[in-house]
Amino acid sequence: VQLQASGGGLAQPGGSLRLSCVASGFTFSSYGMGWFRQAPEKEREFVASITPGGANTYYVDDVKGRFTISRDNAKNTVYLQMNNVKPQDTGVYYCARRAGPTGGTYIYWGQGTLVTVSS
Repeated sequence: VQLQASGGGLAQPGGSLRLSCVASGFTFSSYGMGWFRQAPEKEREFVASITPGGANTYYVDDVKGRFTISRDNAKNTVYLQMNNVKPQDTGVYYCARRAGPTGGTYIYWGQGTLVTVSS
C-alpha cells in the first residue's frame, strides 16, 4: 500500500488549496479514505473522510463549509479542496486508508504534505 500526498504550499488567509493523494497497491474503490492534519506541537487530528463509493463524507466541525473531500476511483485519487483557509489550518496533512473494506481504524498513511496559511 502506497499513498502519495501532494498539493500543499503557502496560502494567504481566505485563499484556497487542493490536496491530492494518489493510492496504489490495493483496490482503491473498496476502501474508505481520510485526511488528517498535525499542527506544530499538536497531536494529529481527523479532518475529513469519505466512504469507498464517495456517497458519504464526514468532517471535523472546524472545517465544515470550507473543506470538501472527494475521490476519483478511476484515478485512485482522493482530494481535499480547502477554501477560505485560516492560519489555524496550518499543518502537515496526511491521507490515510482504513484497515478493511468494511471500515476499521486508519492503518496506512501517506508521507504528508505541508500547508502553511499566512499573510
